[in-house]
Amino acid sequence: MTDEQRASSSAEEKLREVHERLARAVEELTSGDEWRRALEFAARFRTRSFNNTLLIWVQHASAFEHGLVPEPVPTFVAGFRQWQQLGHQVLKGQRGYAILAPVTGNFATQTPNDSMSWRRLRRGERPQAGEVVRSRLIGVRPAYVWDVSQTSGPPIPGQQRPELLRGEAPADLWNELARLVEADDFSLSSVPDSTDIGGANGRTDFLARTVVVRADMDAAARVKTLTHELAHIRLHGPDHEAISHRGIGEVEAESVALMVGAAHGMDTSIYTIPYVASWASTVNGKTVAEVVQDTGERVRRASVEILDALTTKAHRGHTSVQLERGAPDAHFSRPADRPVGREVAGRPTCSR
Repeated sequence: MTDEQRASSSAEEKLREVHERLARAVEELTSGDEWRRALEFAARFRTRSFNNTLLIWVQHASAFEHGLVPEPVPTFVAGFRQWQQLGHQVLKGQRGYAILAPVTGNFATQTPNDSMSWRRLRRGERPQAGEVVRSRLIGVRPAYVWDVSQTSGPPIPGQQRPELLRGEAPADLWNELARLVEADDFSLSSVPDSTDIGGANGRTDFLARTVVVRADMDAAARVKTLTHELAHIRLHGPDHEAISHRGIGEVEAESVALMVGAAHGMDTSIYTIPYVASWASTVNGKTVAEVVQDTGERVRRASVEILDALTTKAHRGHTSVQLERGAPDAHFSRPADRPVGREVAGRPTCSR
């Protein structure tokens, strides 16, 4: 084996070690009782449609302007009875937010392939022998929900959430990553803040072949975000066969961001570990640790490909800091090493 081959093998082994540490850290975070309670609590809230989300947002903003709620952004919302089931009571004087609740009806037929044969069942009516029954949306009705800030009750279990990175980034790394994005025939631009990209930190649009990163973050966060988007470009796409679940794609992209950052001496764990854990928990049929482990080889290959294409050289300073092949591991913190703050961000496709 040549010196170059030995160096390459050593570098790839270092990346495997970083990924294994990520898997252990995610497993440690998500095996805790507080995380389990938080997920169980969140699962009891109904998913809202986009239109209802907008209705809630606008009405909550108005309530904030009138001094009725303490925060401008809603968090957990639920109906009156649902709050009661969770041990909360709506505070006196708090008005609910009007939304549109679906109204469904049951329809029956003996010939389901004939669209004209379906008949609506009356309340309490049973289908006839041999009939197939299906539920259909027949309209909407007004309903009301309240934000947790409009209620009193026991504390809400809180998941650890990603905290934006602070401080400077390795010199030239942004420019090098931008070069790779543009080499893949994607244009790169920035927006003033997250409001222009649906609350995300960055967004990759495969149809328009654009990458956008918000400008109001510290350099370290912007570099990590750009690495995440570059990983989407290299690994994913609108019709990529390997991605059967959005959560898997986000786990892979953020894992690559951690590994590329680690190779340059950056510790991204205060953002990456909660982010990866949250997305991995959305994949049905697997534990979060299994999801992270299963994506390891694709993450490693993408990380090696990106690192090999960068021209940032190998020493730790602020001028160019990619670690030498076989150099000691970069810093890596487990969840308990640092406090994790709260970030409110949406997650559109290939956005973070």
